[in-house]
Amino acid sequence: MEIAAISGNLDVFIRLLVAVALGALIGIERSMAHKTAGMRTFSLISMGTAALIILSEVVIRKYLGSSGADPLRMAAAVVQGIGFLGAGIYVFSNHHMTGITTAAGLWVAAAIGIACGFGLYGIALILTFITLFVFSVLWLLEEKVVEIADENKLYAINESEHIHSKKIK
Repeated sequence: MEIAAISGNLDVFIRLLVAVALGALIGIERSMAHKTAGMRTFSLISMGTAALIILSEVVIRKYLGSSGADPLRMAAAVVQGIGFLGAGIYVFSNHHMTGITTAAGLWVAAAIGIACGFGLYGIALILTFITLFVFSVLWLLEEKVVEIADENKLYAINESEHIHSKKIK
């Protein structure tokens, strides 16, 4: 095996490994929040997306003059495919929609995979840390905001023809 091939395979391995690791970080948070999509789902989406980008780069290098291929077309196709996957996660029950945040997280995991596939590790790390911030810190802030809003709601109650308001905690 040539040195260039070994070096290229090592680069591919590193890109895929970084994609798996960053996807797993986000998946850990989702698992801890008892969500359906966890470490394995986020890791596989991130790695699979990275693999598709790497494959598009390889194909372009091999067939550059004859196809006019563009690796960004593969990235665009991935974004569309993740949209369909994310749509399958939404659940509507008792007039309440769930799964939207997890679906959005899967979309970001695909972006992380795209970044890793192109070898843009800095962007992938930034995306990972911001996503973890959104899933954890902003979740806590959102819970607090909802709690405060619920404490300050007034509800109208009809008891034997007399309507009065009541603050519910």
